[in-house]
Amino acid sequence: MGDYYIRLFTSLSSSCNKYLKKVAWFIGTGAGVGLSPVAPGTFGTAAALLMYYVLPVPSTSPIFLSIILIGLVVGIWATGIVSTDDNPDPGKVVWDEYVGLWITCLLLPKTWEWLIFAFFIFRIFDILKPWPIKRIESFPKGWGIMLDDVLAGIYGNLCINITHILFLSFSL
Repeated sequence: MGDYYIRLFTSLSSSCNKYLKKVAWFIGTGAGVGLSPVAPGTFGTAAALLMYYVLPVPSTSPIFLSIILIGLVVGIWATGIVSTDDNPDPGKVVWDEYVGLWITCLLLPKTWEWLIFAFFIFRIFDILKPWPIKRIESFPKGWGIMLDDVLAGIYGNLCINITHILFLSFSL
């Protein structure tokens, strides 16, 4: 009788594992956006921008901050599953772009001028990877994939919010 339960548990565990891998793949690839044959990171960032724009919460809301934090935790899990030892940061993984861009957009007004600026400033930091972003990228599995974009998002957020404050101060 014990063998029956072991086989049943093993079968359920295997089915659940396959399902979770599919969920991780869906999240990690940004619902498939990362499968773009050209510039998947740029397309992932554009999809994140669109998702942020239609999100019915302001960038100053604690709800938006909660979405970012949940996105980060889920992203570490999902991107860690999608990555492999042979390819620790595959191009198809773009969920990190979503979270990084959303961090860049924190506290910004939801106007197209600022959002386009946020898009470009985030992409610049994500591509150039100034210190210590490049070092963080080498962290294992989902940690490195997500945290380098979190830091690029923080750099982008600081730059864009300082610019926003200067625009408000000088009424430009």
